[in-house]
Amino acid sequence: MKTGLVLPISALVCLVASTGGLQAQNRDGAAVFQTVCSNCHKEGSTTQAPLPDVLRKMTVQSILTALESGKMQAVGKNLSASERAAVASYLGIPGVESIPQSAHCGSNPPLATNAPSWNGWGIDLTNSRFQAAKAAGLSAGDVPKLKLKWAFGYPGVTTSFGNPTVYGGRVFVGAQDGTVFSLNGQTGCIYWMYKATEGVRTAPVISNDGKTVFIADLHAWVHAINIQTGDVVWKTHVDEAAEATISGTPKLEGARLYVPDSAGDEAVAAADPKYPCCKLRGSMVALDAKTGKQIWKTYTISEPAKLTGKTSTGIETWGPSGASPWTSPTVDSKRHAIYVGTGINYSQPGTDSSDAVIAFDESTGSILWKQQMLKGDVYNFGCTTDQKQNCPQPTGGDLDIGSPPVLKDIGGGKRVLIVAAKSGMVYGLDPDQKGKIVWQTMVSPGGPEGGVIWGFSADSKAAYFAISDWNPANGAAGGGVVALDFTNGKKLWSTPAPKPTCLSDKGCSAAQPGPTSVIDGAVFAGSDDGHLRAYSTSDGHISWDFDTNRDFTTVDSVRAHGGSIDSTGATIAGGMVYVNSGYSRIPIMPGNVFLAFSVDGK
Repeated sequence: MKTGLVLPISALVCLVASTGGLQAQNRDGAAVFQTVCSNCHKEGSTTQAPLPDVLRKMTVQSILTALESGKMQAVGKNLSASERAAVASYLGIPGVESIPQSAHCGSNPPLATNAPSWNGWGIDLTNSRFQAAKAAGLSAGDVPKLKLKWAFGYPGVTTSFGNPTVYGGRVFVGAQDGTVFSLNGQTGCIYWMYKATEGVRTAPVISNDGKTVFIADLHAWVHAINIQTGDVVWKTHVDEAAEATISGTPKLEGARLYVPDSAGDEAVAAADPKYPCCKLRGSMVALDAKTGKQIWKTYTISEPAKLTGKTSTGIETWGPSGASPWTSPTVDSKRHAIYVGTGINYSQPGTDSSDAVIAFDESTGSILWKQQMLKGDVYNFGCTTDQKQNCPQPTGGDLDIGSPPVLKDIGGGKRVLIVAAKSGMVYGLDPDQKGKIVWQTMVSPGGPEGGVIWGFSADSKAAYFAISDWNPANGAAGGGVVALDFTNGKKLWSTPAPKPTCLSDKGCSAAQPGPTSVIDGAVFAGSDDGHLRAYSTSDGHISWDFDTNRDFTTVDSVRAHGGSIDSTGATIAGGMVYVNSGYSRIPIMPGNVFLAFSVDGK
């Protein structure tokens, strides 16, 4: 179950099982919702489906897209076209078409290509999420003086999960409804908008010549967009499976774009007792950055799934499956290798590819080596249903490696590949000895929503981990930031999460699942209580704290509210700090705002 990575319920309607086999009857939107959807979209549902008040903050188009071609098309196929449109209109609100013309920039000048940048998820090939002093334009002494400069509202979304990219004085960021925005980095005005096939939670990636923006969406499409105009250059579908998705930001090196392709049938599909679980497996794909043509595709599991038996109700079972890469790959230029972490197997039999780091040859895609961190982690969302028809036996703990590995030099010609897992364990691997484990350190109790979920950062001295350990029954549980000496795994400091002040709010939590970001002297980490904080890299004391859990006046006149900062981290460049706020894919605080901070708000 990818509750920490790609949640089984896209923000929409109920599980396939809830349709009860009803055929399309052209019912009105209210009737469709009450008959098909309401059983899951209610208080106490085990499906983690959004409540009706959350659905009613989404756009008509995003609901319709999810039903027709997105994660919920398995439900949508049981409805007529008029019923899909009716329930979308019944629940949804206007989208980007509601943004006034006054929010658009008055002109579209050439990009300032010499401006400081933060390109992609990890900022560099090694995924360090470290911004050097000159490009940061921000010192540790400046951090306590940070104030909000502007806020931008996403219309009709309940989750703000895109990782922003900064280039040429502009900010590029994707939204839950698939809209990608090019914004002025200083004012937040809109240069252009582009609509992807599905939601965009990955970071945009800028081409080497600064002319193209690469976008990956949650329906496994990769888009190349003209950076100046927002026009499409090419589109490539890296996986035709309905449940395929891309949640990890592609990595660009030279003329190739390396794309992590995630197989998602462990989620909504596996929860359907009539679904023959599970057949899909993760893969890495190399594309030609100029044309979008596939150069190679390598599955994490070499053999395709085979029939393994039947459930107690006579539905076929298949395996092996899963071992999907949910994260941005890491490039080792010395070894010409691509490293990626993988998640669980979805069905038995288990493989040596799950909960592992896999090294791919960047030229051919052949697997160079695997290092498995946890054996036997076989799990899917069927384990959360009453029938549990597709729940594999024995059942694993759902402890994926959801954080991109970070590659660091440690002196003496030696290097370390730092790997963190939802189990709460952090590992140091030797990339020059086929991933041999050289140290391991437990940083938290861990669990399916625990440990290090979305990523971490590292400077020249240490690696910095924000801890999730989310507990839906205890909002004060979890959270904290830990620093490790990455040469030996020794803990340098640990700062517990402050007690949330919003515990009376539904979904408020101290958990800190998002990736950290670091500059010289300060590391930034968000929290599910809505706070963005900066910590001293020397001793971990909190030097700045901003509560995003409130209403904002926005530059685009969209009503906006902050919420949990869950799967996204801060982007820092040119004296600015950017972050998204709001997350509704688990029962935490939704939101729809993008925030920009600067020293004294100037």
